[in-house]
Amino acid sequence: MARLTAGVVLVTAHDPDDGPRGEDVGMTATAFLSVSLDPPLVLVSVRSGSRMDELLERRPLWAASVLNEGQRQTAGRFAMKGRLSDRLLFQDVPHRRGDVSGAPLVEGALAAVECRTEQRVEAGDHTLVIGRVVSTSPSASDGTGPLAYYQGRYRGLS
Repeated sequence: MARLTAGVVLVTAHDPDDGPRGEDVGMTATAFLSVSLDPPLVLVSVRSGSRMDELLERRPLWAASVLNEGQRQTAGRFAMKGRLSDRLLFQDVPHRRGDVSGAPLVEGALAAVECRTEQRVEAGDHTLVIGRVVSTSPSASDGTGPLAYYQGRYRGLS
């Protein structure tokens, strides 16, 4: 699978039950795709038992920001094993709150979608989360290309 090029997104959600102001949670994903145009559905694969899997099982609203080639550091930070807390990671990532999901949307991303979970499918050691797109927000294009993942490395396409 290392020879399959994939786009890179930051999947985010807000957990209002964690602490007095809630907690933002994020994870880098390369298994993210469009499932249907009518209705608009997307799919993301999350590791079973992960913090994101546990949160998306309880909370139906989440978001995905399509990262640009200049956002490699953001992708790497949210993909690290044994990483800092999400709260600390988000402090250094410019973002705004999604109007529908309340999840962080990465500033400068190529696009962002907010979703409501429609279905969860257990698949080996991952959970496939199918979400209905409830809001989209493309960014102003500055000619920056997408961030891709190929042969274990982040790469730009432009």
